[in-house]
Amino acid sequence: MGYKILLSPSGEVFDAKPSETILEAAIRAGITIPYGCQNGSCGSCKSKIISGNVFLEGYQESALNNSELSEGWTLCCKALATEDLEIETRPSVDDGLRNPIITPVRIEKLEKLNHDVMKMILKLPGKEALDFQAGQYLEFIMKDGSRRAFSIASRPSDPLIELHMRLIEGGKFTHFVFNEMQEKTIHRIEAPLGQFYLRQSDKPMIFVSGGTGFAPIKSVIEDMIESNNTRSIFLYQGVKAEEDLYMHEICELWKKKYSNIKYIPIFSDPNEDDNKIIRRGLVHSAVMEDFQTLSDVQVYCCGAPILVETAFKEFTKKKSLPENEFYADAFSFSPVKPTS
Repeated sequence: MGYKILLSPSGEVFDAKPSETILEAAIRAGITIPYGCQNGSCGSCKSKIISGNVFLEGYQESALNNSELSEGWTLCCKALATEDLEIETRPSVDDGLRNPIITPVRIEKLEKLNHDVMKMILKLPGKEALDFQAGQYLEFIMKDGSRRAFSIASRPSDPLIELHMRLIEGGKFTHFVFNEMQEKTIHRIEAPLGQFYLRQSDKPMIFVSGGTGFAPIKSVIEDMIESNNTRSIFLYQGVKAEEDLYMHEICELWKKKYSNIKYIPIFSDPNEDDNKIIRRGLVHSAVMEDFQTLSDVQVYCCGAPILVETAFKEFTKKKSLPENEFYADAFSFSPVKPTS
């Protein structure tokens, strides 16, 4: 037994098994639906149900908020058809976003930024450069078809690609990067991916970063600096302790050099001898303490899924942040994904 899925406006039709998501069925049929994280975190595969019903679970509210849900939107990576469907997908190229490509890359440099964060520099073949929007991410494609997602920390104008990788306990790929990966080796990536990028507005911007969630934020801020964008920026960088802080000097330089940038580092569980000047607490709580209302700002949040989900709920419910002004990038361990 299966269900017919009709895509609008393309008119493409494919079959979906009751046990597979709409996105899995589309990939199996060789049909393109925009997607990113494939775990209900990024919202890249958001589509509108024209007719029919789905079973949806295991997604983050920051990727599909309640108002969108009531309007008939769903996430193809988490939705299973329960009858024949017609859905309207967003175009592959949206708001200037480029279609992702699969390309080889060379590891140009590996450099430890602190005890558990590695900076990796990638080079595309020849004089090629990656066409992406600041804030997007890429995926390493493993030999077994599995993938690992990492946000791009460099600007679109930079000739090389910069990544920040945190050593994850039990993480096979990051242990390989820290202990075995060699410079000048060749790997495969797919990029650019994701819906995390700067939206046009005059509103002040609050960046909420947890750990290596700083990577896409760095990309966006440096791109704004390059383009002389002087919107007000409040950068909240949360880490557990001083040893986990990295690129602190760059953030301090931004704060000193550009009057529109405020930088607030925060330790959630500091050691006894850590810098006493640095603020203590949870990073999203610091934002709530500093702002009486968030009704007229944009929030860009990057980090662990629990940070993103908590920040979204607290900011929208307690500080009047409009749901459509919260933009997020959150990753858990990536599932195995088919490759093209």
